[in-house]
Parts: sequence; structure tokens; C-alpha cells
Amino acid sequence: MSGTALVTGAASGLGALAAQRLAAAGWDVVAADVDEKGLARTALRSPNTRTRSCDVSDAGAVADLVAETGTPHRVVHAAAIGPLVRALEHPLDEVERVMRIDYLGTVNVVRAALPGMLERGRGELILFSSLASWVPTPKSSAYAAAKAAVNAYAETLLREHAGSGVRIRVVCPRQVDTPGFREAAAADPAATGNMKGMPPGAVLDAVDRSLTRRGGLYVFPDRLTRATVLAQRYAPGLMSRMLAKVTTGARETAATPC
Repeated sequence: MSGTALVTGAASGLGALAAQRLAAAGWDVVAADVDEKGLARTALRSPNTRTRSCDVSDAGAVADLVAETGTPHRVVHAAAIGPLVRALEHPLDEVERVMRIDYLGTVNVVRAALPGMLERGRGELILFSSLASWVPTPKSSAYAAAKAAVNAYAETLLREHAGSGVRIRVVCPRQVDTPGFREAAAADPAATGNMKGMPPGAVLDAVDRSLTRRGGLYVFPDRLTRATVLAQRYAPGLMSRMLAKVTTGARETAATPC
């Protein structure tokens, strides 16, 4: 399948790689982000990539973007922020900002793009959540809550539009080796679990595989992610003890996980 793809958060990390891979595969890519310099890097040597400055927390701006570029055949919604701050020390305005970008940004993108897909009777809606939505860790309260809201929203969409021809996927990777993750790991190794991030390409490969199969809302990109979710469900006490070991002594920092 090819056509027009809208990629948010396309200035860096998973969004940038997704935009570049789609462009290389012949898609007409609309790369959106608030970071215009990052967008320029993403679109370098990609004549089939159009860049647009867009804040996904602005419903009007997102609606205008889709109205200008047309209903996409695929949406890759990767825009998000993930500050790492203890829950009671996180300023309320920053908590609200996380919710506006990570959750309400998702709502804005879906409300702008999904109606056209439904009218067409096909499309691919790929929303990025996180393993943190299933297994919250210290300093991830706002991010984990926002991504858990994305999960619930997507599950509702799936039930409301079953049989519509639109494929919906919610991608829940563990820590991904992106510039934001590397910055966080360097500043506060314990807060990021002292683990290496998984390759961004492996996450996108898992998404591509999921789109070849019918059904299946969630995409857990590797065995460790799947095992962690299962452990949280069936052995939460063990998971809590494991998290306590790897996050002991964490210091405050802020970063964008994906």
C-alpha cells in the first residue's frame, strides 16, 4: 500500500525515521512537528516529503493541516513529550502540558484524519503509546497516564469502527534508542532503568508486520516488551521488586522517551 502519509513528531526519533522510510518507499509524506529545523533534516534529499509546522495540541491547526494536505492513507502519530519528574514535584502546568500534547494531541489528530478514512473505507491509523502505559515507573506519572489514556481512546475507536476498513494500531515500545532517550540515560541512568534502548527501526518493523495481519490493536515490538507486560499482569509483585532495583537512586531529569 502507498499513498499519502501524515507523520507527526517527524523532526526527530521514531517520527523522523518513519517519515524517511515511508518517503524512501514511495509514499507522499507530510512531516509535521513544531521543530522546523528538525523537519528540514528529516526531509533532506526526500523530494516527496512536505514539511509543515504544526502543534498537535492545537485542534484547529491539526484540522487545517489535514484540510490542506488531504485525508492521509496512513497516519503515524509519534508526537509526544515525556518529562521524568516525581509525581508530587511535577508542576501542574507541566502535567497539563503533557496531557495536552500526548493525549489531546492524539485526539486532535484522530478527529482530523479518521473521518476521511472512514468515508474512503480504508486507511491505517498508527498511534504511539508506550510500555509505560502498562508498567509505570518512577518519575513517569504524567507520561504514563497520558499514554494509558491513548490506549483507552484507541480501544474505544476500535469498537466504534469495527469493520470500517480502517486498521488501527497502538504501538507500545519499551525505551527506544533516540536522542531524547540517550540524553535521559546520560543524565539519570537509574531513572531510565539502566537499559539500552531498542533500535527505532525494530519498532517500525514490528508496526509493518502488524499491518500485514488482520486484527490486533496493540503492537509490542520485541520479546522483552511482551514479557514485561505479561509479568505486570500475572506477577505484579515480582515486577514491582524488579523496578525498585533498577530505579533506586534516580535523580531528576527531563527527556522525550520517543
